[in-house]
Amino acid sequence: MNTNRQWLLAKRPHGMVGAENFEYVETPIPEPGDGEVLVRNLFFSFDPTQRGWMEDRESYLPPVQLGEPMRAGSIGQVAASNHPDYAVGDIVQTTGGWQDFVVVAPSQAVMGLTQVPDGIPPEMMMSVLGVTGLTAYFGLLDLGQPKAGETVLVSGAAGATGSVAGQIARIKGCRVVGIAGGPEKCAWLKNEAGFDEVIDYKNEDVNARIAETCPNKVDVFFDNVGGDILEAALNHINMRARVVLCGGISNYNATEPVPGPANLMNLVIMRARMEGFIVIDYMHRAEEAIGDLLNWIQNEGLIYQVDLQEGFENIPHTLQRLFTGQNLGKQLLKVADPS
Repeated sequence: MNTNRQWLLAKRPHGMVGAENFEYVETPIPEPGDGEVLVRNLFFSFDPTQRGWMEDRESYLPPVQLGEPMRAGSIGQVAASNHPDYAVGDIVQTTGGWQDFVVVAPSQAVMGLTQVPDGIPPEMMMSVLGVTGLTAYFGLLDLGQPKAGETVLVSGAAGATGSVAGQIARIKGCRVVGIAGGPEKCAWLKNEAGFDEVIDYKNEDVNARIAETCPNKVDVFFDNVGGDILEAALNHINMRARVVLCGGISNYNATEPVPGPANLMNLVIMRARMEGFIVIDYMHRAEEAIGDLLNWIQNEGLIYQVDLQEGFENIPHTLQRLFTGQNLGKQLLKVADPS
């Protein structure tokens, strides 16, 4: 490979993100400087938060600038190294962006540069043991604080984060109800992931079904969706309930400000708590989470699902899959094999 293929952010989206927001270019392969590492990307991660990174607004990370490669988590192989901790051939994880090659200064990268442990498949490292798994772990356990016998409701339950959050709740002895879109996703949650009940928001009345499936009301709501589903869940919260705000994918492509739930006073009436979080605040505890998640995979039946696409040319379309509901589980794309 003699060039560095890139997908650049060409214009900021208004409404649904699509291929028209990106520009394909080819540039020379960069050279690493002192203390830097050249990484050849092999896999890209696709996450709903990328839609927010395209907006020109202040957030927990700076927005992607027009003309820059689109930011994305990646796993790659060290192609050249001027850093003593990394050797050519090492498999590493970083935020490499939509390009074949990226130069990383390990101490300055947005999300760092870390070695992928031997024996851990990239698909696992980018899903259940990656940011999505850690998000589920810390959001549910630190904010949700589930107790055995409680009812935990999860929206976006067939996604990479929601499916893990629901299974952790199951492992902790809770009754788990998931909200997902379509018969296939709902069947997977109940038959494979071990959810007690599922609600198909595309074909069922969510508010009515929460009442049916949560007869003792909801003690923990782990929300990845926002909007009408958040409002429906707030109708059924228990005394001292915990509402964990992880994401709001239903509104990410909205062209106008979306009204908040009209029933927030239920939080007051039920003395409940609603709190948001960002997983980067917990990364110093990643080793703790990964250890528990590995244990649950090996001994408690924790499973994960990966939707793996292929081809550099398919990168923009693969991102859009997140917002059209096409993906089941963690959305990844493979662009190369390790050498």
